[in-house]
Amino acid sequence: MTQNTIKETTILWADDEIDLLKPHLIFLQNKGYRMLTATNGIDAIKLVHSNTIDLIFLDENMPGKSGLQVLDEIKHIHPNIPVVMITKSEEENIMDQAIGSKIADYLIKPVNPNQILLTIKKNTENKKLISQKTTSDYQTEFSKLGLLINTARNMTDWIEIYKNLVYWDIEISKSSEGMDEVLKLQRNEANSEFSKFIKSNYSSWFKPDVKEKPLMSPAVIKHAVLPLLEKGEKVIFILIDNLRFDQWQTISPTISEFCNIDSEELYCSILPTATQYARNAMFAGLMPLEIEKMYPNLWIGEDEDEEGSKNQFEEELLKTQMTRIGKGKSFAYEKILNEKTAGKIVSNFSNYKNNDLTVIVYNFVDSLSHARTESDMIRDLANDETALRSIILSWFQHSQLIEIIKESARNNFKIVITTDHGTMRVFNPIKIIGDRHTSTNLRYKMGRNLNYNPKEVFEIRHPADIHLPGTNLSSSFVFATNADFLVYPNNYNHYVNYYRNTFQHGGVSLEEMIIPLITLSAK
Repeated sequence: MTQNTIKETTILWADDEIDLLKPHLIFLQNKGYRMLTATNGIDAIKLVHSNTIDLIFLDENMPGKSGLQVLDEIKHIHPNIPVVMITKSEEENIMDQAIGSKIADYLIKPVNPNQILLTIKKNTENKKLISQKTTSDYQTEFSKLGLLINTARNMTDWIEIYKNLVYWDIEISKSSEGMDEVLKLQRNEANSEFSKFIKSNYSSWFKPDVKEKPLMSPAVIKHAVLPLLEKGEKVIFILIDNLRFDQWQTISPTISEFCNIDSEELYCSILPTATQYARNAMFAGLMPLEIEKMYPNLWIGEDEDEEGSKNQFEEELLKTQMTRIGKGKSFAYEKILNEKTAGKIVSNFSNYKNNDLTVIVYNFVDSLSHARTESDMIRDLANDETALRSIILSWFQHSQLIEIIKESARNNFKIVITTDHGTMRVFNPIKIIGDRHTSTNLRYKMGRNLNYNPKEVFEIRHPADIHLPGTNLSSSFVFATNADFLVYPNNYNHYVNYYRNTFQHGGVSLEEMIIPLITLSAK
């Protein structure tokens, strides 16, 4: 076979009245298909053994072995060959048995040639046709999306752009080879323009007279949870650390099998898009500067302790917000660091039924991102966004988290799923110089006397302008944008090689800042 030869599609048609189907066979042969025929199940099975077959049409009512019996034997020989059952009978039990045996399609006689052709294309050319259609559709939308990127004026516009980019990312990753590089370029363009938008507008969102401000981290619980509590609903609030919108889109079909998606919003994480800031702001219902002023014992500054303990007061911060807005509502707080802890919540779910609000923080996705940085094996497994989504989906489908959601639905809880920030795969190192008190995050730095190229970053010289605390009067914040990451000159090449192509958070990007806020109810 030469390199340019197209593999011929081979179809087996088993029917005891095969002579009557000759017009169909000629029609399909003229379309370029290789046709094999059998008048009984035994001969059909022999042909399956001796040939490479792409699709089987199988009559349900044949002498000797029935179609269902032949189907069962074929599935044992080659379980992945698509089998289309054809029958005169419309009995529901036959349909149920055939569908239960994982048939590819079910047709009622008499069948017409175009019906047969459609079934063949659906089962043998599905991926190719979907890929062609996806490529064509994205090519049509490319210019429209480019225009939206260049004319976006507010966060509503950017949310719509990001939804479109995520949609095409998922569709193209499933089927359309060759368009992923084009989409990558458009996504990079979008992030570049989004960074300009944030530089021009972010600080203004904190001015007293601001008229247009997006939903942000401190308002999430008041916006999404409080109205449900006021209606008397029991609420499970699940925060999946580091969950991007594309990752939510990947797991949502699994959830929709047993939950209604009542609302699917996107909101804006505050800067820095890091747990210490964004999650503490969410649970407190306050910006970090206000937390430091009102509850100084609950705020740990950048230079005070190790990063892992900077969100150790989440439950206490949540309590302060519930005291202010909850009007006596009872709540529980749980942080899940491993599946064993999650299993205990499932086993003891009755303990949470009397609470108005149960808050659960789930750390798996964030842990996976960190593990990918530290382990070459995991980096190879999750080598890009598509592979990472696949791993997250596989984990979710077998996790205790899905059991928690199912148990919540069985008990008629309203379920709110969100995250504190997303994450960005970084490639481009940006040099920055700071003293030993400068924060260590790769997507933002906070410190005094920072030295950097202001054209390469988003700088905030006065943290109080965006309601962030500073360690002293000369402290400033610097945020990486696009796919950049901040690196010190010392051991520069080592750290660049170590952190390039890792997922990081804390900076300015669509993926980090525009994140999901979902409300579910039981079906």
